[in-house]
Amino acid sequence: MRRYTLLLLIILTAIAAFAVLNWNVFIASTDLSLGVTRVQVPLGLVMLGLLVFVAALFLVFVVYLQTSALLETRRHTRELHANRELADNAEASRFTELRKFLEDELLKQANLNKESHSAVLARLLELEQDLRTFIEQSGNTLAAYIGELDDRLEKTIIPSKDK
Repeated sequence: MRRYTLLLLIILTAIAAFAVLNWNVFIASTDLSLGVTRVQVPLGLVMLGLLVFVAALFLVFVVYLQTSALLETRRHTRELHANRELADNAEASRFTELRKFLEDELLKQANLNKESHSAVLARLLELEQDLRTFIEQSGNTLAAYIGELDDRLEKTIIPSKDK
């Protein structure tokens, strides 16, 4: 942008120098036709005035473009900042939801672990009770067999002694 500004300043300086060097010609009066009437005015000053008017018009246009671009940039910056805050809030919300989900899942897992632990303990107690019952029944059966064998031995030994 600096090159264009420098070029514009050089051109304006050249026009100003041209006007100063030819000032006598610029102020020389000539007949000009305005379509309906004729006027005697210096043509150089009219052309110089038109040049200044067009330059001022372009200057106003450039200022308008720069101002509108600056305002648009500020608007975009505000929108970008608002969108960034919205995205940050959404991300924080997602992290909060993720944390809550993980806490819920860990709580479910802990409950399932407690339930399975309780079920395993209950099953172990049941198996222990069944085992005790089985051992007791086996002991009773074994005692009955031993008792029966003892009775047989006594019957066999006692009748032999009687004979």
